Amino acid sequence: MKNTTLFLPGFHLHTLRKKPRSAQQLLADKLSIIKQKSLSQLADFLSKFIPSHYLQPEQAGTHSRRRIYSKENTFWGFFSQVLDADGGCQEVVRKLQAATAIKSMLLPSSSTAAYCQARKKLSQFTLDDILVSTSETLQSAGNPHGFHDRRVVVVDGTGLSMPDTKENQAVWPQQKSQKLGCGFPQATVCACFCLQTGGLLSYEVGNKKSHELPMLRQQWNTFKPGDIFLGDKLFCSYFDLANLKKRAVDSVVTLSRRLPVTETEAVKVLSEDDCLISWKKPKQSKQLRYSQQEWEALPDELVLRQIKVTVNTPGFRVSSFYIITTLLDADAYCASDISDLYFQRWNVELYFRDIKTTMGMDILRCKTPDMIHKEISMHLIAYNCIRHLIVEAAEKHHVDVKRMSFKGSLQALRQWEPVLGHAHNTKKALRRLIDLLYKAIASTIIPDRPGRREPRAVKRRPKPFQLLTMPRHEMKETEHRGRKRAKQP
Repeated sequence: MKNTTLFLPGFHLHTLRKKPRSAQQLLADKLSIIKQKSLSQLADFLSKFIPSHYLQPEQAGTHSRRRIYSKENTFWGFFSQVLDADGGCQEVVRKLQAATAIKSMLLPSSSTAAYCQARKKLSQFTLDDILVSTSETLQSAGNPHGFHDRRVVVVDGTGLSMPDTKENQAVWPQQKSQKLGCGFPQATVCACFCLQTGGLLSYEVGNKKSHELPMLRQQWNTFKPGDIFLGDKLFCSYFDLANLKKRAVDSVVTLSRRLPVTETEAVKVLSEDDCLISWKKPKQSKQLRYSQQEWEALPDELVLRQIKVTVNTPGFRVSSFYIITTLLDADAYCASDISDLYFQRWNVELYFRDIKTTMGMDILRCKTPDMIHKEISMHLIAYNCIRHLIVEAAEKHHVDVKRMSFKGSLQALRQWEPVLGHAHNTKKALRRLIDLLYKAIASTIIPDRPGRREPRAVKRRPKPFQLLTMPRHEMKETEHRGRKRAKQP
């Protein structure tokens, strides 16, 4: 279309217009604005482990507006909090203040109230979805086929304590032997781990009355056909072995609740201390933790394999024990391989030590059951992310995953966090820093000490403080500090 005015008669109107911006350019501008408002040093680095779409603002309601404590900033602040050695809310606020100062933004208040309120608004369903995503990503990144090209899922339980509040006591009551106000709520966690990568697959939380077997049954969907279930004697149950076998999942557990079968009573003797046995279905009783219908669905008989393992290493608590397994083929799965596999079950204790002792989840901090569940989920998300870093560093530098130090990896990530989020980092400098981080993680190797004895004993004595044997407002301290108990008022 030509210009019909008297001025500049030869010009076309479209040459005077500004070229419209494409949808890609508009999206890039929007992302740059969002990135400027993102205050986490870990968001860009760990985004491949935790997809960003889980942390997008909601369409309406809670976390729909992008503020200083947006959904993304609150999540990464909580993530950083469980990584820190201090682990306090004030530490997170200080980090956000430092990040805003670098970006020349308005400095937020030093009060932790806004952060704590934003943390309460995080959805538990979102945290659960993120945990499942980290587990799936870790399984695809690592080598899940370790024992005869099959994934081994090791299961165990542990205990946690938390602040003594009425809300926590109602859900996780303390021991009956402790006086009111002198103990702490106790929770039980039953978790499934991948033995090859160390990643957490699923978990359930219960109280002191919760047995690990019913908690495991709530996680049966974690197992996939072809997996091998590895557990201690608490999981030796006819009901569980039969139902897992229906799911095409084999089991390796230690014998419990039943006497070992002699060779004369065995169905078939495979070799010395290795035979096939037959278990009859247990009788129906009120003590069973499953229904009459579930009992009737059980097979009348289970053919299992019993292996006697003799322990010659000094320092072990037992000299021999029996393994019960559904791996019946002695040619494909020899007895020595199965006993070596059960010896690796101890790794689950190390996984719990990494989470509880190294990451500090042994004593939780939150004061309500809702926040306790979120705190546990966030610890496990951070644990899976660190395990992912270990797996990637091991593949890049050709190191055995099981020989790499979890604590050393956590320390490296703590110190690299402020460096990765520096405002003046270019893409090339960021790639160099990440390569150096992987190199630092792969360089911390745990010495191989086979058969080393580790007694469960503490060498350093605690301070000679008195024991709190009554509520604080009733407590009367003794004049002599070395006394073990306080006087009655």
